[in-house]
Amino acid sequence: MTLTSATLEPGRWRRVVVKVGTSTLTANSNRLNPPRMVDLARQIEALRRAGAAVVLVTSGAQQAGREHLDYPRGHKSIPFRQMLAAVGQSRLMGLWERYFELYDLIVAQVLLTRQDIEDRQRYLNVRDTFAALLQAGIIPIVNENDAVATDEIKVGENDSLAAMVANLIEADLLVLLTDTDGLYTADPGIHADAQLIEKVPSIDGSVYQLAQGARSGLGIGGMHTKIMAADIAVHSGTSVVIANGSRDNILFGVWDQSAPATWFPPLITTAEGRKRWLLAQSVVSGGVIIDQGACKAIIHHGRSLLPVGISEVEGSFERGEIIAVRNDQGREIARGLANYSAPDLQQILGQRSTNVADILGYDYGPEFIHRNNMALI
Repeated sequence: MTLTSATLEPGRWRRVVVKVGTSTLTANSNRLNPPRMVDLARQIEALRRAGAAVVLVTSGAQQAGREHLDYPRGHKSIPFRQMLAAVGQSRLMGLWERYFELYDLIVAQVLLTRQDIEDRQRYLNVRDTFAALLQAGIIPIVNENDAVATDEIKVGENDSLAAMVANLIEADLLVLLTDTDGLYTADPGIHADAQLIEKVPSIDGSVYQLAQGARSGLGIGGMHTKIMAADIAVHSGTSVVIANGSRDNILFGVWDQSAPATWFPPLITTAEGRKRWLLAQSVVSGGVIIDQGACKAIIHHGRSLLPVGISEVEGSFERGEIIAVRNDQGREIARGLANYSAPDLQQILGQRSTNVADILGYDYGPEFIHRNNMALI
């Protein structure tokens, strides 16, 4: 039976990041390929109807710039590539917007650099942006901000960027679409007996060695960068698959695991990774004292910590820092990421979440610490 959008099994994956490379978008030509892009939009829409929130990480801005400028001769300097990206990014985004509109989907452009991910405040802002977009049913379309990035702040290529986005949104699955079915035992272009490796339980030096030398014609990322991205993602609790973006209904084939591809299973769950990290921190920035009702809700019912349950603020901390949660006897019962700074919390202490925006003039959500960002001691 040919798999269609109507036959996709609902709920297989909760959050999916799809990364598409330049060679896939151009169908290995020197121009962006509209039929290929429309078809990817169609498949992503089907994944959404099957219950997945989807983020698209797209390459192709520089290629779109080359195409619009009639393929200017130039060198590989950063300023030249920044020029191409500046010209091409709006054109690339315009095409994606047009093609997703065919399926009644709204898209949003998110341009990132490494600094946006490494800086704590920017990271929190980006995370909140993704959360709001996905909650509203909008497709975030992500690219590296090549027009302003330099060597010091570039993520490097969009495979690593996709892995970082997967970590940011706690994705269940990262799909790396390229011009080959996955990782082989040898270069299939040279060795006729090369075999596709269907599953890589763990990534070690031998896996990186297999990836050496594989490189597509248009993008700057080859198989080696995809293995690096997979290495990042599986340690964050995300499954990774490398698949051939030129195959018909490839995302459907990934969804039910019927397409030829290379899979990398996660080494831990996303929740386990987050809680391991929280508990491993030897220093906290401050703390809060909570009442008995909040303590019971956290320990016995797995609830988030709301401002109304907090009776006292200890120390000085900023939004996004790790703080201790103590009961009314002063014993630490949990640790988590503060959604509000200490000065902000002092203003909303004991208040209902519905009053936060009126008191502060803004809000970052109803929780002081969301249950997903909290680890019990």
